Amino acid sequence: MRSQDVPMAVPARTPPHVDPKALAAKLAAIQPQWPKSRYPVAPAERHIDCKRVKCVALTYDDGPGEYTGHLLDILAEYHAKATFFVVGQMVAADGPHNLRRMVSEGHEIGNHTWSHAQLTALSEAGIKGELSRTQQIVHYATGRWMTLMRPPYGATNQRVSAVARSKGLAQILWSLDTMDWRDRDSLVVTQRAIGAARGAVVLMHDIHPTTVQAAPKVLERLTAAGYTFVTLSEMYGKALTPGKEYFGDAELDHRVAGKGRASIRLRNTGS
Repeated sequence: MRSQDVPMAVPARTPPHVDPKALAAKLAAIQPQWPKSRYPVAPAERHIDCKRVKCVALTYDDGPGEYTGHLLDILAEYHAKATFFVVGQMVAADGPHNLRRMVSEGHEIGNHTWSHAQLTALSEAGIKGELSRTQQIVHYATGRWMTLMRPPYGATNQRVSAVARSKGLAQILWSLDTMDWRDRDSLVVTQRAIGAARGAVVLMHDIHPTTVQAAPKVLERLTAAGYTFVTLSEMYGKALTPGKEYFGDAELDHRVAGKGRASIRLRNTGS
C-alpha cells in the first residue's frame, strides 16, 4: 500500500470545508453499527520517568487494517504500549473496534491524515481537511481528540506546522526507520528495530503482515535488553507543543527547535 518511493510532486487538492455535525451524520449512515455512546475507558495513567528508565516508543502507521488486531494481541501479551498513527480512510473502512481496543488497552492514537496525502503539496485548506476529517472520525469512534500527528513521508513545512498548531497537534517524526514498507522481511525488520537506542521513536507499519510477524521477537529482544515500551506522551512526560516537530532524539529535538523552523524533509519512506 505504501511500497512505492515517495512522489516528488503531488497535485494539490483542496477538500471542501468539513462541518463536524454533517460528518458525524454521514459516518452514522456509513457505519450504522458504530454505537454513538459506550466509549472505551482508558486504564489508569502510568507515571514512568524515562530519564531513569530505558524507554522506547514503538509507533505504527497507516492502519488500522486486517493485521492490527493481531498486533494488539501481541502487545497485550508483552504488556507493551505503542502509538498508532491512523489514516482516516482506513478507520472508515475498518470500523471502531480496533481503535476502541487501543484506547481501552492504554495505547495512544495519532493523526496520520485522511488519505495519506503529502501535506506540503496541499493548500492550507487542503491540509486542514486532511487533519480535521481524521480528528472527527477518531473522536466519533473513541470520544477522544488526538493531540499528535505524523505528516506522511515526514514531509512538513511552515504551512503544515501552522495548521498543526491551530489543530492542537504536535508533529511526531522518528529517530529509527525500520524501512518495513520496503523490506517485507520479518527478520530484517526485527534486526533493525532491536537496534533502537534509549528514547528512540521507532517507525513501523501495522498494514504489513511481516511487520506484525516481527513484533514478538522485537518485544522479546528489547525486553531482554531492559527496555520499557511506552507511548509517546509517556516518553516525553509532558504536554507536547502543538506544531512543533519531535523526533525522539533529544539532541535533534533541541537542534530543530533552535532553528525556529526546519526545512521540508521529504523522506524516502512509506510512512
